[in-house]
Amino acid sequence: MSYRAILIDLDGTLLDSIPDLAAAANGMLAELGAPTLPIETITTYVGKGTENLVRRCLQDQRVNLPANDESVAQALDVFNRHYHTVNGRESRLYPGVLAGLEAFRSQGAKLAVVTNKPTEFTLPLLEHTGLSPWFDAVVCGDTCERKKPDPMPLLHACELLECSASEALVIGDSINDAKAARAAGMTVLAVPYGYNEGLDIHTLDIDGIVFGIDEACRWAFEATSQ
Repeated sequence: MSYRAILIDLDGTLLDSIPDLAAAANGMLAELGAPTLPIETITTYVGKGTENLVRRCLQDQRVNLPANDESVAQALDVFNRHYHTVNGRESRLYPGVLAGLEAFRSQGAKLAVVTNKPTEFTLPLLEHTGLSPWFDAVVCGDTCERKKPDPMPLLHACELLECSASEALVIGDSINDAKAARAAGMTVLAVPYGYNEGLDIHTLDIDGIVFGIDEACRWAFEATSQ
């Protein structure tokens, strides 16, 4: 397999973390005296980091709270407090994750998580779910100056793994992963079960759709052996 680095998104790709994110978001809203939101709605607000999630919750027409920078910062503090309590409690690995990671490793690839989730939540979540030992590098939403869909986090991961962009394969679930990968000049696959902000995954500019990390490894091996 010619891909030396596999850069994988976290929420919606490796883990179903929506139950914990929704619990924290609704805990925040309840503390702010606002109505809570259905988990289906909160799912569409996930993808560009927790600050964006909080802002979109505040802007929801059922909530209708101020969403200026000061209000978002205050609400984010409340969200973070709730999320620290529930982070990893209900998050679950998607089928095929461990088999896929093992398969990539057996092919000699290095692995990195590249997520928009802040470091303070990412590292405990990886530990809690047993994923930490699999990854050679972790790039979080506050590691670089900019988050996905900017290519900076993906390019930084390549630097950490000492490989070029052309040798990297990105696996994600959303438009943020697709745009970041394209801007970085990387091959990108998407899983259909994640959180794509309510958008149809078939509309994304990607190289393929796979139904798990294990299938992504088979795709990568077949693509480079043709």
